[in-house]
Amino acid sequence: MRSRSLRTRLATVTATLAAATTLGAAGPVHANAPQSHACSPAVSIDSFSDALDKTTYEGTFVGNLSALAVNRDGSLAAVSDRSALFTLDPRTLRPTGVAPLADDKGAELDSEGVVVDLPHSRLRSSGGTPTGTLLISSEIGPSVRRYDREGHLLADSLPVPDALRVAPAGRAVTNGTFEGLTLLPGGRTLLASMEYALSGDSAGIVRFQTWDRGRGQDFRLSAQYGYRADSGLGVVETTALPDGRLLVLERGFTSGVGNTVRLYLADPRRATDTSGVENLTGQADVRLVKKTLLTDLVTCPTLGATAKQPQPNPLLDNIEGMTITGHGPDGLRVLLVSDDNQNAAQTTRFYRLNVRLP
Repeated sequence: MRSRSLRTRLATVTATLAAATTLGAAGPVHANAPQSHACSPAVSIDSFSDALDKTTYEGTFVGNLSALAVNRDGSLAAVSDRSALFTLDPRTLRPTGVAPLADDKGAELDSEGVVVDLPHSRLRSSGGTPTGTLLISSEIGPSVRRYDREGHLLADSLPVPDALRVAPAGRAVTNGTFEGLTLLPGGRTLLASMEYALSGDSAGIVRFQTWDRGRGQDFRLSAQYGYRADSGLGVVETTALPDGRLLVLERGFTSGVGNTVRLYLADPRRATDTSGVENLTGQADVRLVKKTLLTDLVTCPTLGATAKQPQPNPLLDNIEGMTITGHGPDGLRVLLVSDDNQNAAQTTRFYRLNVRLP
């Protein structure tokens, strides 16, 4: 077995994160904020919004939202797992644009992750600012492809290890593949997180796959890491921090009870490269990604939220997307979104959090 660590990049925040420092209609919750806004010592909630729930924009249903990212012009990119790419106003969260997504054969995507990458020389906003291209993951396959902001496919899918493909081609379960997608500081390493364990791996141990980029723009397969999710939960999003650590969102659902959603701080920098390990079964010589609980969102104040189905906290729903929108005096401003599955019993809900990292 090989042991390999992710490069630690302690440089400044990436261009996308830097451009986002002014985002957010509501400011961060300060240390002396009312205790009712605290979810834990590390996390507090500023506000939530149901403004987009069961709405349409230019004939497209606004929902099924699975991932968020901050565009280079400060707007938000939001992907729907029904093959749509929305542009949202960062303050009102209202759509300002929508584009369909498809693979190289014109088939729809089960889009689950989105990353704003390097600008394309021919892509400019109306003001002449580079817009950046988007890397979008799909659970079908799974795959990661490059698009422009109008939803045009720019490149073929990145290489994917055979074991991560959906059975029978591989060992992954349907709807359990690339849920999280993030670009590490420096822009040279892309990381995708599987939602559930592969067949043959211990229950709860999911794989994080990385790709490294050389001097060109092509990503090549690189190290892979094991991460143990909590019992009954899957990994639905990963977001890179400036120091190489990750915010990891775990989620589960129990009929008649509701959702469990937990936010973790994870550090893959000393984890074992598991790309050569056929079965992850808790081996002593395999170092999994270390994680630290920041909060279980069931402990957040309700803020007057209501739920359309049983929930242990009416604020909770099928939370699936996450992005860092900037820095406040007490930590990071983090935006979450829930996937309503176009279901009358679920809600498209945005959550503005303030996260203080240990």
